[in-house]
Amino acid sequence: MEILVCVKRVPTVGGVITLTADRRAIDTKTSGFAISPHEECAVEEAVRLVERFGGSVTIVSLGPPAAEEQLRACLALGASAAVLLETADGVETGPIATAAALHGVAAAGSFDLVLLGNEASDTGGYQVGIRLAHLLGRPVATGIKSIAVADDGSSLSASRTYRGVLETYTLPLPCVVTVKEGINLPRYPSLPGRLRAKRAPVTRVPAGDAARAADFPMTSLRVPDAPKKQATVLGQGPDAVPALVSVLAEIGVLG
Repeated sequence: MEILVCVKRVPTVGGVITLTADRRAIDTKTSGFAISPHEECAVEEAVRLVERFGGSVTIVSLGPPAAEEQLRACLALGASAAVLLETADGVETGPIATAAALHGVAAAGSFDLVLLGNEASDTGGYQVGIRLAHLLGRPVATGIKSIAVADDGSSLSASRTYRGVLETYTLPLPCVVTVKEGINLPRYPSLPGRLRAKRAPVTRVPAGDAARAADFPMTSLRVPDAPKKQATVLGQGPDAVPALVSVLAEIGVLG
């Protein structure tokens, strides 16, 4: 089974997000980088499928030269090959251009399955997987939390929960699937895996015209206000017990 996984270099999840002075980009001077948690699960799912059915996992990323770091991290987890569609530093591509660039790799290979994270953690656009599937002319399922490939390798079932209802779809292979965090528990890279990833070749391809495809114009970015935290001190020592009991009764913990 040949699987392509698309990943993106993003600021580390949980870090403090600051914007550049023109409010058109994230200031990454003090940020670490990784791939999104959804994409970590996509890589893990691909490796598990190949462990069961055989084949190989190819990782592709559209990004600056430094994105090689994220590709090698994926190689350490068990991917077989990596392709970097190289852009200039500081160039940010939208979903139309990203899908167009990824299509060049996806269409050139005989991939049975293309996996993506449901959304990137920096933009949360949700669009690239669907746009890539459209360009490839393949069926797509999004927001997936469970994948099961048929024993004969002709199709897969993909499940997700929507408003408390379990939805399961059967898709013929080849197809495109975007997965959500929680579909699996990603493994930690082993020491042999890390050493192998350092030596593995990463294919670098200039992104070219595809990464400059017409896209949505971005006007400005805004960091949402952090939720305010509020705590109430009920008292000190035994004197706080009556107030604590009152609060527990109010929220229904006590019968």
